[in-house]
Amino acid sequence: MQQLLVGDVLWRAAARTPRRVAATLEGRSVTYADVAAATEQLCRALAARGIGHRDRVVWKGETTLDAIPLSFAAASLGAVFVPVNPRLSDEEAKPVLDIADPALVVDAEELARLFADRTVSGVSAPPLQETDGQVIFFTSGSTGRPKGVELSHRAVLMRSLVDATPTPSGPVLCLMPQFHMAGWQGPTTVWVCCDEVVYVTRADAEPILSAVHDRRAVRVYAIPAVWRRILEADRTRYDLTSLRVADTGTSATTPELLHAIADAFPGTTTTISYGSTEAGGVCRLPAADVFRKPGSVGPPAVGAQVRLDDGEMVTQTLALMNGYFRDAEATAAAMTEDGWYRTGDLAERDDEGYYSIVGRAKDIIRTGGETVAPAEVDVVVQAHPAVADAAVAGVAHDDWGEIVTAFVVLRPGATLELGELRAFCDGRLATFKHPRRLVVVEEIPRTGATRQVQRRLLAASVTPS
Repeated sequence: MQQLLVGDVLWRAAARTPRRVAATLEGRSVTYADVAAATEQLCRALAARGIGHRDRVVWKGETTLDAIPLSFAAASLGAVFVPVNPRLSDEEAKPVLDIADPALVVDAEELARLFADRTVSGVSAPPLQETDGQVIFFTSGSTGRPKGVELSHRAVLMRSLVDATPTPSGPVLCLMPQFHMAGWQGPTTVWVCCDEVVYVTRADAEPILSAVHDRRAVRVYAIPAVWRRILEADRTRYDLTSLRVADTGTSATTPELLHAIADAFPGTTTTISYGSTEAGGVCRLPAADVFRKPGSVGPPAVGAQVRLDDGEMVTQTLALMNGYFRDAEATAAAMTEDGWYRTGDLAERDDEGYYSIVGRAKDIIRTGGETVAPAEVDVVVQAHPAVADAAVAGVAHDDWGEIVTAFVVLRPGATLELGELRAFCDGRLATFKHPRRLVVVEEIPRTGATRQVQRRLLAASVTPS
């Protein structure tokens, strides 16, 4: 039986459309033939270093076109590709690397050495199965301990095939960094279609609009906060008529924002997607229903089943993770007895089968497409010399879905400003984990017996922004 293997995406695209541009970044473009040649080079270089089936190859670098052949080379050798946020401090990255246990860590300098390697020996393809692990994406656990979501070749390609079109349709913007799941899953969908990925490394209006103008892009996916930047910008200098799809999701999307997108880009359609690294696409609200069903994330996506267990959305998809890498306990906690994934989101279902997210069943904060473990941030905020006690919680926000909000009890006579607290977090936490709001309180609500922070009470005590 034909296996679904990620490496085949490149080899087939290179055979089908070798001269078509595969990816563009800051004025540099590479064709599918270019990527295939670079991938062959890296396959030889990695094999010479002993990299093979099931070995983990960590990529820890900023977004670059050169990481594309690295990913495809690992997939072709049967190795597992592990993108890691290059902006994590050494302390934050250590538990990630301990779990990944990589055979090779590749940063920009090591990648240059791999490209310079002139090994000429052949590479024998291992006997790969589509259920083999292809990539591991790390996400925060509720306690701050990282969890590595292992996706198989089949899971990655099933997510892409749901959105793929049979023929190329035009360039697609990618605003997500390469350590993020969407920084690879979205591009893989584009490459399945033999189309062009246009990377934009700064999620501000000017580089996004310039990319649409310069590359004649047909699709943009952005979270609400980024869409607001685009809508507030002067767009008159750009030809944006190529744009056909203006999608969003990840965080709360208001009807006002959707109307503003439709008014600004009348030739586009908008859909809203809901899903997770663990499960892939769970629900999707079609363009035809965006204004008819405000606040909804739609019915189950193609290949997904959804149900509510005590108000929590659980799902079974064709693209479900293999599990959390080397963490059977976390995997078991995330799954129901009959093999469905617990999303951690509280939801409601209407009489047409459309779902709406109404809250969180877990403490994890979802902010602008990232997940943040409150307990990890608690420890840093509590260490500030002006703070007697503190806890963080996710507070609803129109642009970011939730924002990390620090609730602090000050020491007698002490004062504290948000900017000062964020500066204190520098070097201790990645920027996306920094509090975006500071609330001074008299005490932190905790349970009587276990002294656990009652984060829902904290979040409910302030007005969403």
